Amino acid sequence: MAKTEREKMLTCELYRAADPELVALRRLTQTQLYRFNHSRPEEIEVREGVVRSLFHAIGPNVEITPPFFCDYGGHIRAGKNLYINAYCTILDCNWVTLGDDVLIAPNVQIYTAYHPTDPAVRLTGLELAAPIIIGSNVWIGGGAIVCPGVTIGDNTTIGAGSVVTKSIPASVVAVGNPCKVVRSV
Repeated sequence: MAKTEREKMLTCELYRAADPELVALRRLTQTQLYRFNHSRPEEIEVREGVVRSLFHAIGPNVEITPPFFCDYGGHIRAGKNLYINAYCTILDCNWVTLGDDVLIAPNVQIYTAYHPTDPAVRLTGLELAAPIIIGSNVWIGGGAIVCPGVTIGDNTTIGAGSVVTKSIPASVVAVGNPCKVVRSV
């Protein structure tokens, strides 16, 4: 039996993002995010309900400051004690795994999605996505960008404005564009 476009997307194969199933899922997510992003500050239960309905799995003690953006939400798994500050964007066209005690500063961008570099393939409208894993006790500084296929190890700090193009080991401080380890912790 042929794979669906969603199955291809989640297995790092070329897929068509304009597939009706994927379009419908993104629209549903956008409707839920509209409710989340336009909630009043005292509507904590509304926010929690939206996040719990969006994410594939999420632990206790989670706070996400609006506005927050994602493609599907259903491909995000998060542990306990997660804090995501305002204007975070997660393109979860593949799995995004966030460990326990993760701190994400404002304007962080986490992108599983990418386009083929071959111009002929790119013109077909096919896209790609690769999973991202962010370990436990990780702090990602403001404005950082985490690129497709990256793993960030436990107890690591990513400096503000960094562009993480390759995996970063555990227990380090890494900064820059491209992001590089500057010291152990």
